Amino acid sequence: MSDSEDMTEFASIVERIERGEVPIKNIERELICPICKELFTHPLILPCQHSVCHKCVRELLMLNHDDSFDAGSECSLPGSPRSRVPSPSMERLDRLVRSGSISSPGWRRGSVTPRVTTIPCPGCQHDIDLGERGISMLFRNFTLENIVERYRQAARAAVAIMCNICKPPNQQEATKSCMDCKASYCNECFKLHHPWGTPKAQHEYVGPTTNFRPKVLMCPEHEMEKVNMYCEVCKRPVCHLCKLGGSHANHKVTSMSSAYKILKEKLAKSIHYLISKEDQVRTQITELELLISQTEENGQLAERQANEHFERLFETLQERRSEMLRSIEQSRNRRMEQLRSQVEEYQGMLENSGLVGYAQEVLKETDQSCFVQTAKQLHVRIQKATDSLRTFHPAADTCFDEFVLDTSREETLLKEMCFGGVPDPPLIDLSQSKVYNEASICWRLADDHLPTDHHVLEYRRLVGPSQSPSQEDGEDGGLWRATDRVYGSNTIVNDLEPDSLYSFRVRSCRNSMFSPYSPEVAFHTPPAPVFGFLLSDKCGFCTERLVLNKRRDAVESVAGAAFLLAAERVQTGSYISLDYIIGDTGISQGRHYWALKVEPHSYMVKVGVASDTKILEWFHNPRDTSSPRYDHDSGHDSGSEDACYEVSQPFILLTLGMGKLFIPKASSSTANPPASDTGNRVLPMPHRLGICLDYDSSRVFFYDADTMRCIYERQVDCSGTMFPAFGLMGSGKVQLEDFITAKRLTF
Repeated sequence: MSDSEDMTEFASIVERIERGEVPIKNIERELICPICKELFTHPLILPCQHSVCHKCVRELLMLNHDDSFDAGSECSLPGSPRSRVPSPSMERLDRLVRSGSISSPGWRRGSVTPRVTTIPCPGCQHDIDLGERGISMLFRNFTLENIVERYRQAARAAVAIMCNICKPPNQQEATKSCMDCKASYCNECFKLHHPWGTPKAQHEYVGPTTNFRPKVLMCPEHEMEKVNMYCEVCKRPVCHLCKLGGSHANHKVTSMSSAYKILKEKLAKSIHYLISKEDQVRTQITELELLISQTEENGQLAERQANEHFERLFETLQERRSEMLRSIEQSRNRRMEQLRSQVEEYQGMLENSGLVGYAQEVLKETDQSCFVQTAKQLHVRIQKATDSLRTFHPAADTCFDEFVLDTSREETLLKEMCFGGVPDPPLIDLSQSKVYNEASICWRLADDHLPTDHHVLEYRRLVGPSQSPSQEDGEDGGLWRATDRVYGSNTIVNDLEPDSLYSFRVRSCRNSMFSPYSPEVAFHTPPAPVFGFLLSDKCGFCTERLVLNKRRDAVESVAGAAFLLAAERVQTGSYISLDYIIGDTGISQGRHYWALKVEPHSYMVKVGVASDTKILEWFHNPRDTSSPRYDHDSGHDSGSEDACYEVSQPFILLTLGMGKLFIPKASSSTANPPASDTGNRVLPMPHRLGICLDYDSSRVFFYDADTMRCIYERQVDCSGTMFPAFGLMGSGKVQLEDFITAKRLTF
């Protein structure tokens, strides 16, 4: 669809809305004042673009003034502010405000009470400063007034607006309303009071209405001036005096007609978009209704499960309670029986009772044989009683300390159980998280998140070395491993396997309640251990065009005057060479990986590896006289890279610049011949570039460090010590990853 057709369709939509062909229904929620919860009455537009009834703004100002005046008082304001503040007519309020009789509600001239001109917006909850002029600085929202009036008329369609001129009982229904006369007329009365050929015939008339608004919107700051411009900074209409010397003097303004056209087109396009997406909206409403139903069902299920859990808990507590009470009762009965027996035994020691009385009767026996027969056993009993009397010990302990329970730990656990305010799941920040031999995982919480006690990060290996995603990791078995409690928003995971795919997730804990897990995020570890180094400021470093930061982990090429002076030699056929810088540590064995970032605005940057002999050759060659067309091993961005080399060289540099990455032409040793065969040698510059040098196999690999996808692979001659090498020309910057430099910077 062409732009003209779009504009035609937008215009038709606007005309339908203006003619009222689009029915006003189901919009009452948009016409309700957020303070009084009723249809708007003389709404004012706040600086935040929300609308509030005129008297609601006044009452809110008075309420704030009373609150500030009565600060520290314990007296509460009874009821709604509307119940205690009279609501004068709109016209009278406007006259009072504009005449200066009142400047702001609740403030008197000469009063020592601070003037209150700040109110909280009920729509966005931001504090709104009305300034020195208070309410008089606000525009009336006439458009909203008209819509409210149309809504009222649609709601009371059976009640007609009567002519203001006809007298009962012959009063007719009004057919027109004059905006200049502010009256409604039937056809006959309108012709009578607006005859042809008179100035009244030029009055503006509309359909029957009871809402009469001014024909021209006047500036609230300069009362006699019409608004004819629109301030794009403040997003409000202004007059020419506001622009010349008022508060909008330094603001960007546009004509009212231009602002009208732009805003109307934007609104029409938005309406057109919403209308075209009606089926989608209905589908989403159906989904939301289904979610409401599922929420209701899941909530009821959660209630039933909670009741079952607590019932089981109550049953367990009741069982343990009954068992403990039964044990206490048995122990009490046993002890009381033992003590009662001891009491009876001691009572027998009393004279003329029990054992003593029986012994006294035995002493009366005169037959020696009978006495001896009975006295032997009796003497043993008497002896025991005598011994117990000398060493008195109760037969049972009266203390029940063994039945005293220490339930403080259980009580603490129960009190820590939180059944509300489950924290929202955190989100792992992909831009801040980095994975090498160690993983630095960062996450963030929602802006309105609840306080959390700690976080738990979990991870598992999905794919190991030389495995496809479909193969299961036999060592870890896909099991999640958790870190210790983390009290910040990031943590380090150690001892990750190289060339493996790991999945990470995190959740928050608050009062022993865990949030749902965050969405899983997968990271691929590098194919080799991280090689730590810094940029060297010794070997051949050019201080004229290269700027090395203090940490020596970033270098920037500055295209200054020296570069422009050297550029004059281009006319003679010479070539301006690259400025090289290398790492301060060399590689002589093993597999090593490092990562870096090239700024997208860089003109040309070369990154890779080079042997010590090749580096010496670069640094000792005259820079401005040698042409790379005659030196295929120079590494410059020239025709040398357009050739295919079957023999390995002591260096390999990949070219990046202007947001692109350039792949050299493929040879038989290239790992990705399909892309080269199709001639697709220009790729978008990756956000982070990884380089892996396998010294023992004499191969170099270039990776997209975010996805660990191999971009380019080539054989290299590793006969000497290999160094990370970088070449810059023009404006450019290279930044080493923190993990590469962290170990070196800690020394």
